[in-house]
Parts: sequence; C-alpha cells; structure tokens
Amino acid sequence: MTSPVTLVPAAPSPDALSHFEKRLSYEADCWDTHESLITGKQDFVLLDVRSPSLYKRSHIPGAICFPHGKIIESKMSRWSIETLFVVYCAGPHCNGANKAAVRLARLDRPVKELIGGMTGWADEGFAYFSGDQPGHVNDVED
Repeated sequence: MTSPVTLVPAAPSPDALSHFEKRLSYEADCWDTHESLITGKQDFVLLDVRSPSLYKRSHIPGAICFPHGKIIESKMSRWSIETLFVVYCAGPHCNGANKAAVRLARLDRPVKELIGGMTGWADEGFAYFSGDQPGHVNDVED
C-alpha cells in the first residue's frame, strides 16, 4: 500500500543532502536569529522589509526598517559589500522578504530570508519591539 507521503519516492540521500545544505545557505531561522541578538553575536544586518507603518506598530528587536522597494545600490552603500542581510516580512503568506532577497542578490549582496518572518517569530514566543527605532532584543525580553 502506498501512502500520499510515499507516492513520490524520497530523493536519493546525496541529492537530499545537497538540497538541505543549500537551504541553510538561503534561510535563517528565528531561534538562531534570536540567539545571535541576545548574545551580541550579530554578524548580519536584520532588515524588516515591510512598510514603515507596520514596522512602527511592531518589529523584531534590532531590525532596521527598509521596505523592499527601497533596496537600491545607492542606499546600500552604507554597508560593506560583504555584509550579510537577513530579511523578513509578515510571514509565509507574504512575499516581501523574497522580493527583498531578489533585490539584494541582484546587487551582489549576501542575503538570507528569515523563515516565517513575523509569524515565525511569534510562533517561537519571542517578543516584539514597537516604535520608529530598532531597539534591542534585551529591551523586551524577560
């Protein structure tokens, strides 16, 4: 008997290894990002690519408001070309982070997408910050 899961066979292990290793080079998860922020080991720039009004309402502590449509070379020049950007939007139902990642990659900038965006952050139980400034994760943690 074949289930819906096994209707399409699993990829050979070498193919699966390649696929999942590559995914890690494209994505950052909320837990790892949060851990980096609370330990001060932030070697990336976290960009909230939603609108300024949504950012002001709530955002991930430490994130800079940078709507995806504003990502152009002249505005990115404040960061070195090697700077890694981690981008997020509202969540899985939003493609703003994907649009931002495309723009950054076209500018030859390293980029990863934060898996789940705001929804993923909330699912992990992490606190948000509100206002016009990035704030710091330790400003909102218990």
